[in-house]
Amino acid sequence: MSYQDIQQESAVSRPGLGDRAQFITRTYNHLLGAIFLFVIVSVALFQSGTSYKIASFFASMGMGGNLLMMALFVGIGWFASRFAHTAESKAVQYLNLVIFTGLYAVFFSPILFIAATKAPGMIQSAATITLVGAGILTAIAFITRKDFSFLRGVVMWGFGLGLLAIMGGMIFGFNLGTWFSVAMIGISGAAILYDTSNIIHHYPQDKYVGAAISLFSSIAMMFLYILRLFMAGDD
Repeated sequence: MSYQDIQQESAVSRPGLGDRAQFITRTYNHLLGAIFLFVIVSVALFQSGTSYKIASFFASMGMGGNLLMMALFVGIGWFASRFAHTAESKAVQYLNLVIFTGLYAVFFSPILFIAATKAPGMIQSAATITLVGAGILTAIAFITRKDFSFLRGVVMWGFGLGLLAIMGGMIFGFNLGTWFSVAMIGISGAAILYDTSNIIHHYPQDKYVGAAISLFSSIAMMFLYILRLFMAGDD
């Protein structure tokens, strides 16, 4: 290959790399926006007393309430990610991000209310560990530039087994215990690594809203089980 060919190849590749960097920046800007919106809505629900009402509603349903919460968590994440990836209109994608984040805040409100009642600093500690863990996994993906697409099957299999274990525990009345939360934290970490790898290598560059939703969902899952681990240790 001649020097001129190398220059031409470099000129072609630079704009592509620039577009990818812009896509990654947009994705993480939208992720930060979703996190801030989640915090704002969660605080509003808590201060208005709505969190207590939602927690009381789910508690009054007994096992059915737990099943409904599990269905909501899985359903919200799946539908939000699905619509964000298939919608062509940017307005629809943004609307989906706002609705998804608000619904996640509603889902989390009973858990956050109970955690805040048990120990005021528990939520902040769980959030800090979640952000540090997600940051480390993100750094691994960006530094190594490795394609972690192979984790897709592991993540799907792990979440599937987790759902079966949750349903079995609620139906047959056995306690999943601390190690279940630890396992789900590990699976959530694999999901963050998988999502980050997809953002670096595979996502279409016009789907940064959908990419942000997928990554937010994985981080939220990790936060949920770290918080539950803290709550179990406080009992």
